[in-house]
Amino acid sequence: MNRTYAHVVSALQHQPKPILPSSSDLAKARSSLASELPDQGLGIEKTTTHLLENITPALNQSSLSPNFYGFVTGGVTPAARIADCLVSLYDQNPLVYMPDQTIASDVEDKALRLLLDLLRFDQDKWSGVFTTGATAANMLGLACGREYMINGRIKSVFGEATQLSVGSLGLIQACAKVGIEDIHIYTTMGHSSLYKASSILGLGRSCVKDLGASQGDIDIDLRRLERELEASSQNSVSVVVVSCGEVNTGLFATHSYDQVRALRLLCDKHGAWLHIDGAFGLFARLLNNLTEFETVAGGGEGLELADSIASDAHKLLNMPYDCGFFFCRYPDMAEQVFKNPNASYLNTGNTGPDSVQSPLNIGIENSRRFRGLPVYTSLVAYGRTGYQEMLMRQVRFARAVALHFYCSSAFELLPQSFFTTKDLVDQNIFIIVLFRAKDSVLNSELVRRINTSSRMYVSGTLWNGQPASRIAVSNWQVDPERDLHIVKTVLEDVLSGWRQAS
Repeated sequence: MNRTYAHVVSALQHQPKPILPSSSDLAKARSSLASELPDQGLGIEKTTTHLLENITPALNQSSLSPNFYGFVTGGVTPAARIADCLVSLYDQNPLVYMPDQTIASDVEDKALRLLLDLLRFDQDKWSGVFTTGATAANMLGLACGREYMINGRIKSVFGEATQLSVGSLGLIQACAKVGIEDIHIYTTMGHSSLYKASSILGLGRSCVKDLGASQGDIDIDLRRLERELEASSQNSVSVVVVSCGEVNTGLFATHSYDQVRALRLLCDKHGAWLHIDGAFGLFARLLNNLTEFETVAGGGEGLELADSIASDAHKLLNMPYDCGFFFCRYPDMAEQVFKNPNASYLNTGNTGPDSVQSPLNIGIENSRRFRGLPVYTSLVAYGRTGYQEMLMRQVRFARAVALHFYCSSAFELLPQSFFTTKDLVDQNIFIIVLFRAKDSVLNSELVRRINTSSRMYVSGTLWNGQPASRIAVSNWQVDPERDLHIVKTVLEDVLSGWRQAS
């Protein structure tokens, strides 16, 4: 334990380190991995040596480095790291509410309420549960929407008192009883997790339909949506999913309260469920009433009108993996889907006015780690102002990087059709910067050349069928001046190296 603790302290104190492990460290680690289970274990001392000398040198610095810009990978705040150590030490399962035995469920309930407060949602109107991430949270949102819409049809046919539901009958029988032939999910530039959740829930990936105002447009075409909802209202049910932060550009599908209200009215008119995929964009709600961030803050306005919301805590909240969260205005829907029937040993009988709903009945898992403790600890430690200041640094840095690409003769900021002026860059960039090299040959090698530096890391993607690179800013340690210098230096070195090789 002492050796591991010393290693942790050293890893936290001695930064920066190369972001990626060397090829030799990776090869050494792979060759050291046990290929067969030994009859006699190595013991704690030798196994600790194996971990510290073989495996940890082959791990990347994705969370530890402020210059890891791949995917949308946040870091871990110091407060959350401390709490996570306690999570492993005490090893609580918070999913069954047992107020006389542990406070774990109470802590998670308070953490979710603090999150609602941070994100400006009414605690009396919303309930929540922690998940592994936004993918699982999106699955909960679609599952609750499916239950709500189809159960509504069942009640209209069999009466309000009926006990029939999707959860009891199954999707196929429930749909057959009320003549539902299709389930539609309408969105714009939906994240891959939306398609994955649709597949898992038996809805099918083909049910997800893009209703962008034009191809590759994140804005929802409201007229087209209305036509689709009207045409399918008799034998179909629908979920409308708002992409609150598109993964390649960071742009938002809605820009004001009025736009979300228009969606709400359409959904109410046609009995559709309104879900928000806010993996990182949800946190734009921290920037309200700040003129500098007025445009991106608009992307988070009106979301309180939705039926359900999915987000990640291991992105902009900077929690350790794995942690996401799901909010819903209809907690009984989640319970209809996820409750544990015929499991009396899980029923603690705590139903008083101050009781906490057992999370196992409103989420996927029946047991998991105490992932709400780091969330509670970090929110208490830094408060609203601390998280707002963190996000302001991240956005300012992302905008500085975007302006560098906008003014560059060697690189171009994407999408070009959108970022046509400096003002548009300075108003609309949130935390993601999409770019490419103007030379097609360099562009095909750009991600590899940047990441080989091991001073910063970017993700590769495709934009309009061509390779592109993404810088996603989400680590709490961001220092705009220091990190902009690193980005510029790495890009200059990449250009210099490529020109010499050419």
